[in-house]
Amino acid sequence: MDKIIEQMLEHYPIETLLDQKNSIKEIIQEIVLCGLSRANFFNQAAFYGGTALRIFYGLDRFSEDLDFSLKVSAPSFSLTKYLPTLEKELRAYGLHFKVETKEKSVESSIQSAFLKGSTKEHLLMFYANELSKGSVGQNELIKVKFEVDTNPPEHATFETKYRLLPIPYEVTLYDMSSLFAGKIHAVICRGWKNRVKGRDLYDFVFYLTKGTAVNLNYLVARLSQTNTISAEETLTIEDVKQLLYTRFQNIDYDQAKQDVSQFIKNPGALDLWGTSFFSTITESLKAI
Repeated sequence: MDKIIEQMLEHYPIETLLDQKNSIKEIIQEIVLCGLSRANFFNQAAFYGGTALRIFYGLDRFSEDLDFSLKVSAPSFSLTKYLPTLEKELRAYGLHFKVETKEKSVESSIQSAFLKGSTKEHLLMFYANELSKGSVGQNELIKVKFEVDTNPPEHATFETKYRLLPIPYEVTLYDMSSLFAGKIHAVICRGWKNRVKGRDLYDFVFYLTKGTAVNLNYLVARLSQTNTISAEETLTIEDVKQLLYTRFQNIDYDQAKQDVSQFIKNPGALDLWGTSFFSTITESLKAI
């Protein structure tokens, strides 16, 4: 196994087969970020979402996908030109992944792709021990999805962060206030249907725990883009709180806990979840 991979693995406490699979995915995510940085992707784009929050701000849960947004709208942007670079970057560390674009069934500003590699092959490469020889199908795949929003709302704010492994690189990403705005938008607007995304609620608590103020202008722009409010409408932070209070009254918290429990180490953190808990902690929400 590559020495850099060994060094990166030292950061992961492993107890289960799931821990092994998640550690591989997280290392793949960081190699992808490094490859995109080396390809100057972040001249145009910024990193956001749960994985950005985990890698750069210390979120204590596993996050599956890599989410990016262009800094300014560019309908002609093409993700495909970066894909060969990513495959080459992964091969440099002895990893065997193919990149596939996702064909859109409906017109959308989101461009998507998947990295896919054999679970069994990479488990044996990373962890040549008995734990990795558990119940893993021959055709089971490690999948890492990444998406780029080519038509982002205005008013997001960004910062530059650095990572040292696999080699030193820099990433442009949404700052905490803009990330929080995106998460509040998800809590208010995401169409959960029969699968409540408890991960949204878990992240919401994380931001409040950090005392993060929300980028209100960006949140309003997001709400307007998705027609949750009209383009002429403005919101105060108290208006946002009211939208959240209404949402919290209509959540199946048992489903929410079930969704997020597989991504965290301490299920006890979910014990207080309910309408009263979320409504009360939202009273501290503030804007910049």
